[in-house]
Amino acid sequence: MTGVFFTPMSAKNFHVRQAAVSALRAWAKGHDYAETLIERHAHRRMLSSADRGLLQAILFGVLRNRRLLDHWIGKLRDGKVDAETRDVLRVGLCQLLILGIPDHAAVNETVESGKASVRGLVNAVLRRSVVARKSLLDEVADLPPAVALSHPDWLFNRWKAALGKSEAIALMEWNNLPAPTYFRINPLAPVPAEFPGIPVADAPGFYQLEGPLPSALLASGAIYIQDPATRHAVDLLDPQPGERMLDACAAPGGKAFLIAAAQGSAENLLCTDSNEKRLPRLQENLERLHAAKATISVHDWTKPAPPEWHAAFDGILLDVPCSNSGVIRRRVDVRWRLQAPDIGKIAVSQRKMLENALPCLKPGGRLVYSTCSIEPEENLGQVAAFLADHPEFELTATRQALPFRDHTDGAFAARIQRNA
Repeated sequence: MTGVFFTPMSAKNFHVRQAAVSALRAWAKGHDYAETLIERHAHRRMLSSADRGLLQAILFGVLRNRRLLDHWIGKLRDGKVDAETRDVLRVGLCQLLILGIPDHAAVNETVESGKASVRGLVNAVLRRSVVARKSLLDEVADLPPAVALSHPDWLFNRWKAALGKSEAIALMEWNNLPAPTYFRINPLAPVPAEFPGIPVADAPGFYQLEGPLPSALLASGAIYIQDPATRHAVDLLDPQPGERMLDACAAPGGKAFLIAAAQGSAENLLCTDSNEKRLPRLQENLERLHAAKATISVHDWTKPAPPEWHAAFDGILLDVPCSNSGVIRRRVDVRWRLQAPDIGKIAVSQRKMLENALPCLKPGGRLVYSTCSIEPEENLGQVAAFLADHPEFELTATRQALPFRDHTDGAFAARIQRNA
């Protein structure tokens, strides 16, 4: 069985399970993303570092395996289950059948996290799953792939049409694995004596983290947490010292940092973002990464650019909001939040942003359009439709990172050159 696995640990009390159930209820109502809910509930209940880790493992485990967990609930429980009780059962079954947590802790603590009126039901279902564990796990290989690997049918069918069945299954398997942490060395900062990681092949300056987060190196700006796939867009942009650059969708600042690093300074870089509330974090990140000279401004690129920006930039990075289908392993909410019609709607907004960025290029300038999507409609299809309407531009390079093939996040980048 492919899934999320976690080192077994015992729990001191049922507060972690209570927090997991509460977080799932809030998530189902669309209140927040999973990462935000983990922080909120860990802080609210004053969880230790170990218990916070357990909360994250349970919440991510449930969201990554939600459809499979519901399949098991259907086999173990006759009749309907209300939404809150279902979340309690998901939390319990995730521990027992996915995470490998000892039976006594998983059953007893999860039962206590439910309402008194349903504790008997929860206890019966979870104990039934312990008895049937081997048969439940053995049958997973015979389930439809989208059920076994907990993805919506429409998403699996879309990927199967684009990639073929075997690669679509490989992608879903990838999405269910815990995501490693990568970081990049900051060439704008003093070089640290030691790097707590393993170099990433074909990605100079990037390392896979070993051990806990190195808080001192992060605080000093010597390193920055970043997936190697982020390099593709900036590599295609190829910023040179002295050139005027625009990072149009810059928050939280990862690619802006790469641009500044390539230029040796951020003094010729303009960073914009549509959400004014994200600008303080962008500023803070750039200051920590020794790129504080960048100019920061709020702008929504679905609207025309200010006249003073017209023909002002040698290069533009347009890293547009997208479906996030290339980063589902990290953003566990995406597979359930995203709906099939959303991709077309997103593509319309992306095209508006592309059109509004064009006037800002100097003659002979280049624009790199990028996403963290693997959907053709948002990527090469988008670029092809744009070029058909703009013969004054030409496509000079593309890069596509597929997670299961390249062992990074999914990403797409295309460099579009304005004819001089």
